[in-house]
Amino acid sequence: MHARNTGSDLPPASGDETRRVADRRTQGGAEVPPELQSLARRIGHTHLRQRLGLEEDHEVFCFSRPGAHFFYPENWYSVHGFIRTALRLAGLYERAQRNSRTIRLTHHRLTVPGLPPPFEGLRLLHLSDLHADMDPRITAAIAARVRGLDYDLCVVTGDYRARTYGPCQAALDGLAEIRGQLNGPLYAVLGNHDSIRLVPGLEALGLRVLLNESAALERDGAVLYLAGIDDAHYYQVHNIQQAAARIPADGVALLLSHTPEVYRHAAHAGFAAMLCGHTHGGQICLPGGRALTWDARCPRRFAAGGWSYGGMTGYTSVGCGSSVVNARLNCLPEVTLHQLCRA
Repeated sequence: MHARNTGSDLPPASGDETRRVADRRTQGGAEVPPELQSLARRIGHTHLRQRLGLEEDHEVFCFSRPGAHFFYPENWYSVHGFIRTALRLAGLYERAQRNSRTIRLTHHRLTVPGLPPPFEGLRLLHLSDLHADMDPRITAAIAARVRGLDYDLCVVTGDYRARTYGPCQAALDGLAEIRGQLNGPLYAVLGNHDSIRLVPGLEALGLRVLLNESAALERDGAVLYLAGIDDAHYYQVHNIQQAAARIPADGVALLLSHTPEVYRHAAHAGFAAMLCGHTHGGQICLPGGRALTWDARCPRRFAAGGWSYGGMTGYTSVGCGSSVVNARLNCLPEVTLHQLCRA
């Protein structure tokens, strides 16, 4: 990848590192490090140990069995090179790179059935798939795009780092640059690229990470609930029932999910609206924005933009950043400014 692409230039793990992770797996489950003990008390030791163990399994498969079903193209140097070469041969590489840094601002009216009147017109900034250690030029472009925007609340629907394994600090450093341009309350969820070890760093930056949890937003005596689930795409440690446990049966709630794949479960659980990302809208698309692939187990109509299912509305962000390569075609990155309105 590009020489400044921190996320994709991580060196492969050594044999010692692979053995170290494998040894931990055979010792009765993942260890809970001291810095995550408070998180364990908050979300439960079972959830945390399960997430850590699955992350360690993923590292072992990435390093020792790259052909297994744990395969991720963003972790393979050869895939990066193939895509870049194909774009160069087509004469599209420079354009695709420029596109990845051209962050558009999308305005969207989000209809929320049953929205309490005081929340009518609330402005919600939605960011997703920042991959903040992918390319510093993209990170700078995202920071510039959100600077000075007027909104009441910001949500981030996951994928803070470029790789699906490895160190987290570069992603946190990139996110800090973007965070410096954000204001107001910030809520977030984790994506399939994110280690749960990111949570202390994210919360130190002022993002409240919802891990199968909810928060109550109050305005002029009314309450709107915001729930968030852990990754449902790869790690599958999401728990919608637990996320909704503190929401009254007659409460109006929005759900944050990294992926749109849980749309049916969310709708039948009674959520009024759902915000998500993950798909990148295809990232490299045919003319007209038609995605070749969107890496999610859902119909095409859920892969980008606004949609509805049953009584629930939703929006899938095409993301701020880029994955695998810092390039986009016929699918510009976006930050979305939702304005909430009643049905």
